[in-house]
Amino acid sequence: MVEESKKESSKQDEMPDWSEYRGVMIFIEQRAGEAKNVSWQLLGEGRKLADKLEVELIALVIGQSVDRLATDAIAYGADRVYLADAPELNEYRTRPYSRVALHVIREVKPEIVLFGATATGRDLAGAIATHLPTGLTADCTILDVEPHPSRLLLASRPAFSEKMLATILCKRYRPQMATARAGVFEAAPYDSARKGEVQKVSSLLSEEEIETRVLQFIEATDRFHLEEAEIIVAGGRGLGGPEPFKLLQELADALGGVVGASRAAVDAGWIGHAHQVGQTGYTVRPKLYIAIGISGAVQHLVGMQNSDCIIAINHDQDAPIFKVANYAIVGDLFQIVPALTQAVRAQRSAALSQQVPHEVVE
Repeated sequence: MVEESKKESSKQDEMPDWSEYRGVMIFIEQRAGEAKNVSWQLLGEGRKLADKLEVELIALVIGQSVDRLATDAIAYGADRVYLADAPELNEYRTRPYSRVALHVIREVKPEIVLFGATATGRDLAGAIATHLPTGLTADCTILDVEPHPSRLLLASRPAFSEKMLATILCKRYRPQMATARAGVFEAAPYDSARKGEVQKVSSLLSEEEIETRVLQFIEATDRFHLEEAEIIVAGGRGLGGPEPFKLLQELADALGGVVGASRAAVDAGWIGHAHQVGQTGYTVRPKLYIAIGISGAVQHLVGMQNSDCIIAINHDQDAPIFKVANYAIVGDLFQIVPALTQAVRAQRSAALSQQVPHEVVE
């Protein structure tokens, strides 16, 4: 009985032969012909994975009038691009997009397929994984691969109420699929000199064969995309309540940025979850991140530590946030923030006054 159990365990541990599956594929998400930043970020990370596995980096572009995105995908690191360009693919709909993606994946047989953890990416990845079928790891923050012979994708994501990271493996199915958060990975530099191959594929379904119709797309005017913002002014428990967020909004408006928050501020009900930065909120990579009254818990740091420039304002000189900050300001935020706002406004006003209008010569 023990011997049979050992044999069964050994049989389960044996890796199937996946030698026909090679390559790393990235789905390039777009809307109205403009790619989502997470797509280029995933191409940057996909390039690293493909180089480790010594395989091609493949991009999949679906839409209408999106030839330019195929060129951009090569410039951002792809070796080969599969392009499906048709009127019926203009707006995202699950069935026509998944039909194209399934066809390409079955033909190309990539060993890894990655999507952005957006509403579109999650919907499409789930539909594809169900039909293949294969496993799908959602909302990843770390991606890596084991070398030959396993070539396993190590897809890590927050687990157990965000208290730890779980690394999930897909040992018995291919391709290995995952969605990844925006703002976590860094896009490779755009290189217009890179060369690659673009292969066109058909949309497979005519408009008459698609049951759903997009009648109108109305973008919410009050919706902001924290993960795509270049300047973020974030507040934490140190603000002491919801009212001080008005000061942060004034500074953000002066800088042309948006307001973020720590989990403590969101949990206290001072501001909505859409503003939350951190492991349980958004992972961001802005050019400027101003942390005000944020102590710097690990859960928050993982969501913003890759910002280009971090300015921290806190009355506690030993606050952990200062360890990742490029500039540290120790003092009373209620004095510092209004002074900063005034200085930014004055500088912008001076810059505008120095601009000389062009004369119109007839």
